[in-house]
Amino acid sequence: MKDRLQTALGSGYRVEKELGGGGMSRVFLAEEVRLGRRVVVKVLPPDMAAGVSVDRFEREIQLAAKLQHPHVVPLLSAGSSDDLLYYIMPFIEGESLRAKLAREGELPVAEVLKILRDVLDALAYAHRHQVVHRDIKPDNVLLSEGHALVTDFGVAKAVAESTGKHTLTSMGVALGTPAYMAPEQATADPHTDHRADI
Repeated sequence: MKDRLQTALGSGYRVEKELGGGGMSRVFLAEEVRLGRRVVVKVLPPDMAAGVSVDRFEREIQLAAKLQHPHVVPLLSAGSSDDLLYYIMPFIEGESLRAKLAREGELPVAEVLKILRDVLDALAYAHRHQVVHRDIKPDNVLLSEGHALVTDFGVAKAVAESTGKHTLTSMGVALGTPAYMAPEQATADPHTDHRADI
């Protein structure tokens, strides 16, 4: 996969290594050569990408890319090549909330409140711009330099909306992480809205 991704990205990026991944993507660390900055490239799994309309995927990602907020990890770019669909974000130094909880266990109340304030600030901003996350979980909250940042905004919706006329939710397929889903999202209700993020 690394070699295929490097071919898809061309000479503008140098793919360094795979960082891991989950149900929605495989994650790679890369360098944007011209600017000399590290980025994260997330690639949709081939089985998920196979049913996706590239144009609609890129349009939905473009909407999410308009989010500019201190607690939102921005989307820098998105693209496709052969059967690869990917999107690019800045590399954030730090760790996920999931990693911090695994390492430290229960967090002090003051720290929890600070994290929640940052996450809710990001969600409120996105919701004002008609973007619903649909996959809020500790893995998608990054902690860096005393701040919480929400990552992967709009990605679940981009996948759902890009499948053409029949979205995955309208076909009864729930998108997101089951343990963190709102009940209406778990039942693949096509009318799931911003309230599912709270």
